Amino acid sequence: MARNELRPIVKLRSTAGTGFTYVTRKNRRNDPDRLVLRKFDPVVRRHVEFKEDR
Repeated sequence: MARNELRPIVKLRSTAGTGFTYVTRKNRRNDPDRLVLRKFDPVVRRHVEFKEDR
């Protein structure tokens, strides 16, 4: 099965320095670069940027 090749599991780590992470899958064809998403960080209780961590 080619499930892990096309959609790998990635960690999104908070840029606020709290160490909080989200775990998600990404499509390598649509997003070949590292993901940067703006999501909620419950430690600082606000939305911050989360960057892909490998």
